[in-house]
Amino acid sequence: MHVMRTLMLWLLPVIFLCSFWIFLSNKCLQTGPSQGGCEALYEVDVNVIPHPSSRIPQKRPETQSCKGCKDSVLIAKALENYSDKWKKHEANLKRFRSLMSSKCHAVSKAVVTQNNTPLGSNVIYDGERRKPLQVTQALFNILAKEQPFGNATWESCAVVGNGGILANSSCGEEINSAQFVIRCNLPPLDKGYEKDVGKKTNLVTANPSILHEKYSGLMERRRPFVESLRPYGQALLLLPAFSYSHNTPVSLRAFYTLEDFGSNSPLPVFLNPEYLRRLSKFWREQGLNSVRPSTGLIVASLALEICSNVHLYGFWPFSKHPYDSQPITNHYYDDRESKKNVHSMPTEFEHLLKLHKQGVIRIHLGECQHTHS
Repeated sequence: MHVMRTLMLWLLPVIFLCSFWIFLSNKCLQTGPSQGGCEALYEVDVNVIPHPSSRIPQKRPETQSCKGCKDSVLIAKALENYSDKWKKHEANLKRFRSLMSSKCHAVSKAVVTQNNTPLGSNVIYDGERRKPLQVTQALFNILAKEQPFGNATWESCAVVGNGGILANSSCGEEINSAQFVIRCNLPPLDKGYEKDVGKKTNLVTANPSILHEKYSGLMERRRPFVESLRPYGQALLLLPAFSYSHNTPVSLRAFYTLEDFGSNSPLPVFLNPEYLRRLSKFWREQGLNSVRPSTGLIVASLALEICSNVHLYGFWPFSKHPYDSQPITNHYYDDRESKKNVHSMPTEFEHLLKLHKQGVIRIHLGECQHTHS
């Protein structure tokens, strides 16, 4: 009897683990979609420009592990809060912008400047808060002297995500008509994409991983990097130099490269980690519980503080088009997924849709009509 009891005590954990493994094997695991908006400033998302002979990328077939795991329910829920017949609600916009400005202070804190980051002070990394960086004279000298946004408010801003929903959208002319255009992670604007995404750029973000993957971290030839930025003209180049310590050296090399070779090229500025902390806290208070906001949410939030009318394009975090249910690619230029996902794209989009429904921002899905309202 004692032997039997001992044997049973030994077998029970084994039986439990086997049962749990079988349960997981049979469960359809659905990974969070990441088609819409902009990818992270922090995570690896290699911006691969396809061959010009194939402007619209091909959607990859669904993997066997997710066969039957559809976005249909999430899409139906999203469309409940979306309407093409959008109307701006001035009171809601004023209320939300006032709340965001009081918490985040984008106008004075979005970019690291000599005013908000004095010589000898410490920069606290967003992702490594116990690892401060002292502002030396050399670092202080390359910081922007003042905020690039000033106290002006732009009448209209277009925030352009890289979602596959932009393919064949004919939104380029409408995007170009905005007074201030924000783009994410150095997206391709030529090779036939102009019709859908436009060319005008006033601010573009750059993921440091792109600098490593495409330009060898700017440790070798640097001129190809400078040449690749020509389509953005003299836009602001927003670099997250102080999100993690390993982002700092390559971001500084990007700054010095443009200083050395970049006549009439974008002006590099550094995203302020203090602004990111304030912004993350703000969205948590709104009920968004992600590790950190995506690039798309960061620049959309920035636009809400500096623009009277905010229009979002290329924001759609699902694998199917909202109107015809046809498969769409992750980006308008390729179907590559980011290697890591610390964001909750559908949840972020849900919050943006709420603002759309309230008349605070306007999200554009489908083909454009070439008019801003």
